Amino acid sequence: MESLWTRLSAVDTAWLRMDNPRNLMTIVGVWTLATAPDLRALRLRLNQRLLCHPRFRQKVVLDPLGASWVDDDDFDLDHHLVRERLPQGRALSDEAALQARIGALATTRFDPRRPLWQFHLLPYQGGSALIFRLHHCMVDGIALVALLNSLADDAPVLGPTTPLPTADDSHGPLAQWLQPLRSAVAHAVEEPRAVLRQGLQAVRDGVSLATQPDDSPTRLKGPLEGVKLATWHPPLPLPALKAAAHALGGTVNDLLLACVAGALGAWLREQGDDPTGQSIRVMVPVNLRPPEDAWQLGNCFGLAPVLLPIGLPGIAERVAEVHGRMQALKDGFKPQLAYELLQLTGLGPRRGQDLVLRIALDKTTAVMTNVAGPAQPLALCGSTVQRYLFWVPTSRDVGVGASIVSYAGEVAFGLITDRACCAEPQRVMALFTQEVAAARHHAGA
Repeated sequence: MESLWTRLSAVDTAWLRMDNPRNLMTIVGVWTLATAPDLRALRLRLNQRLLCHPRFRQKVVLDPLGASWVDDDDFDLDHHLVRERLPQGRALSDEAALQARIGALATTRFDPRRPLWQFHLLPYQGGSALIFRLHHCMVDGIALVALLNSLADDAPVLGPTTPLPTADDSHGPLAQWLQPLRSAVAHAVEEPRAVLRQGLQAVRDGVSLATQPDDSPTRLKGPLEGVKLATWHPPLPLPALKAAAHALGGTVNDLLLACVAGALGAWLREQGDDPTGQSIRVMVPVNLRPPEDAWQLGNCFGLAPVLLPIGLPGIAERVAEVHGRMQALKDGFKPQLAYELLQLTGLGPRRGQDLVLRIALDKTTAVMTNVAGPAQPLALCGSTVQRYLFWVPTSRDVGVGASIVSYAGEVAFGLITDRACCAEPQRVMALFTQEVAAARHHAGA
């Protein structure tokens, strides 16, 4: 049978090409489970809920003009659902061993002869841990959460159950160039004044993106080693965070970003540095797809730059500063412009994309993402999901990735660093705990 194929979209091509030897574009996450699921039941669940999406059976084939999704005629689920054990050691707890394994998997390349995803099932603390990792060219965080949630007991099957057609004109270069133009023309006819105001704002945001200054040159930046260290914070109660954020005049996201800024500033002080007056630039992913399309594979988000005030000592001042900067971001077009720029670079040669990324990411210290998980606890093959975590990938010489995930009334915070820029992310987590406590105390929450 002839293999079915589709072209990678320009944006997905751009994400595919962002891999480098020290930083892979691999999204890594974990569910910890109260008990070990039956392996046959888990295989059946993956067949029913994931493999109905053709991309999970397709590999990436490169060509001079880009790449295509091509059916893996030798597809075998055993290559993608892997059973293993945590490394044993007297001084190594299950938690530390799991964190070490996650860091190792974040730096392990996928076999290019097969689809770019794997699940790893391990025994963990009397139950099990399910580590999942996928290349970013397959899926963004919003789509990944929707697909993972569809694995839960009693969840509906999402998306297509039949293969995609062999050609998809909506991903062709001409269509990708014309679609924004068609939308802009239609909007201009209906609302000319609004279009003028938005156009001026877009121009201002474009100039701002192109001329943004360097952020502060801290030890969190610099050449990377390629060794990843992953850690997490115990889940935080969402109602208490909402109360503290409201009292401080911000959102939960503002509060958590301010706490991350405070923890990194405090860690730099412990290293003998003075972060007073300094700010680091973080890239914040902004979802651009409607909720009903959340499950669709591919990437549909923009990266927006935000300066985090790591030198402000007070939590109230930090929350106010972060809130103002995030509000300015929401009122502008930087995420959309970043998405269109990435799409443009994906259509061109890799050398041009590398130049654009160098200009943007050399002025960036970290990537920080916030994803809303399910509000109710999930179960997988009869086992309750206790912890739900992600680690965001970074590119070029960006060595810090922070991920915030809400799940079942709690908020989880995951941190992954390159050993060259931060060899003790657990200490940063301890300082983050202090910042959250200070925020709740200040707000009386």
